Amino acid sequence: MPSGYGPGDPEVVASRALALPATLHDFQIELANVDTGVNRLVSLRAARHPSESMERLWLRVLAQCWQWREGIEQGPGLSDPDAPDVIARDLTGETTLWVRVGRPDATRVQQEADRNRRADVAVLFDSPRRMEAFVEDARAAGLSRLGRVALAAVDPALLAALAGSEERRAKLSLTIVGDHLYVERDGRSVDGPLVRAYIPVS
Repeated sequence: MPSGYGPGDPEVVASRALALPATLHDFQIELANVDTGVNRLVSLRAARHPSESMERLWLRVLAQCWQWREGIEQGPGLSDPDAPDVIARDLTGETTLWVRVGRPDATRVQQEADRNRRADVAVLFDSPRRMEAFVEDARAAGLSRLGRVALAAVDPALLAALAGSEERRAKLSLTIVGDHLYVERDGRSVDGPLVRAYIPVS
């Protein structure tokens, strides 16, 4: 079971599901990130582990759009809990981006940030409350090197709206402007803030 997840966590279902194969989901996303100048059509395929919720799958998709750059791709997800959820590499194969989503352990994230010193490191949380708890744990443990890690949280209501359908193919538009997400899908519009947090560097 991945670190940071308990038996009662909604992201972890009955253990017998672990023997089932992953489900592939295809996303066609018209991405416009006004904050970074990205404007492109993103074709994204993600494998959903049987014990992964739709909310966590969508969090991975949003993380890839939030941090979009050349060479970015989905990680293995819960199939390999030690691997990043989203990663980018340059033409030499060196990691340039390392992203974790959901409910990661602060100590583990600092270790990965130390291991990937030349890469940008980011965490996208499933709620501001979860991010606040992460920051409190980091401060209490004196994990000041997390100060270089980008921390953000998605509105749970936005995640719930996106995860309402388990269709394997999704076509949508996503606009990011001023740390706010605007999504249009199947004639419906939903939006929510991208809340930020910072850990002071001592």
